[in-house]
Amino acid sequence: MRRALAAAFALLAVALRPGTGESAASGPPLLAGARAVDVTPPTGVALAGYGGMGRRRLVPDLLNRHPYAFWFKPSRGVHDPIVARALVLQSGPRRVLWIAVDLIGPDPEMVSELRERLAAIGLRYDAVILAASHTHSGPGGFSRSRLFGFLALDSFVPAVRERILRGMTEAAWDADRAKVPARVGVGRGEVRDVIRSRVGLPLDPEVGVLKVVRTDGRPIALLWNYAIHGTLLGKQNLLLSGDVTGAASQELERALGVPALYTNGAVGDVSPALRGWPGVRQTADALAREVLATWRRTPVERESALRAVSDRLHLPPPRLSLRNCLGRWLPSGLTVGMGWGFPSEAELVGVAVGASAWVTVPGELQTRLGQAVKAEGRRLFGHAFIVGISNDYAGYFLAPEEYARPSYIACASLYGEAGGQLVAARATEILKKLREER
Repeated sequence: MRRALAAAFALLAVALRPGTGESAASGPPLLAGARAVDVTPPTGVALAGYGGMGRRRLVPDLLNRHPYAFWFKPSRGVHDPIVARALVLQSGPRRVLWIAVDLIGPDPEMVSELRERLAAIGLRYDAVILAASHTHSGPGGFSRSRLFGFLALDSFVPAVRERILRGMTEAAWDADRAKVPARVGVGRGEVRDVIRSRVGLPLDPEVGVLKVVRTDGRPIALLWNYAIHGTLLGKQNLLLSGDVTGAASQELERALGVPALYTNGAVGDVSPALRGWPGVRQTADALAREVLATWRRTPVERESALRAVSDRLHLPPPRLSLRNCLGRWLPSGLTVGMGWGFPSEAELVGVAVGASAWVTVPGELQTRLGQAVKAEGRRLFGHAFIVGISNDYAGYFLAPEEYARPSYIACASLYGEAGGQLVAARATEILKKLREER
């Protein structure tokens, strides 16, 4: 009798484990579809990411000699395509759209416009995630923000924005039409030698993998996550490129034959260890090998629940600290208000599928803060991942100790010493809401 009761309790514990059991088994089946679309704009568009003189013109193009570049030098060609990759997940009425795109960062107005275009063709989603790879060799000109245009993106070019939006809409439409019954598996690996810390602190070497397959095991899509800056190609590069993560995704797509969606992690204090085209090749090979190895050893779940929540993050008034930008000799209270150029609120999105949870961050979160969020997420779900630089871009979010040290990343952290902790706390709340949705 005691053995029978013990066995019954053991089965009950398995059934109630996050991502399995009663929630998944009693829910509707999971459907998934994916598609990749080339959104490369015309040659001559400025490249986004570096604001210094390596790419900036000495004199703006006042004579309109180059239709796609004003503040910055025009690109000279395409090394590898700029791609928008879409993954649609559906379980009953719940629908999630995930788009990973080779851009420096997302434009929140672009997310809203994408939703409107999709709604016009009958596609509505509980959650939309627009995740930028943060390549510093992708196209500029896609944002209407004059501040970001002057600093790093170049002036707004309607044709460039339209090319990207049209491609993302096409990718979503095709992915939605391609939906089939699906299963997922979640795995983790590690790549340690391709990144270095900007602040001398430990980094997160984790590679996250969401394996999406048909019920017969054939691949549908791969969603992978790793924290690295897309800056292996320096400011001297004038060729359009997805940088290292674009190269790694292409390798994965050749191996699996399906779209490979890259999402960045908590990347605020992370730099690549290698540089240049040889560094791109070596680093992309290392990442692709580990992602593929993780894919192959990851089992799929028999059934997987899908949940999504979103919330608005209200931020402190954005202010530029002159001390953080110019040096310790300035008083800490000397700041410049930036409310006219940076958001006071942003959207955070959480998605749980199977035994995994994914939460977006509208900028570059420091590693230690991201690891704290992931630790709480693992307690709730088993696997948890930060999806940085998604749905908006509000700069860097640092721990108080790093915000207090003048540096490039502290200069670009505009929400005070508590800004990073605020974002991390709200991301954790999103994960808890996801868990309650069961």
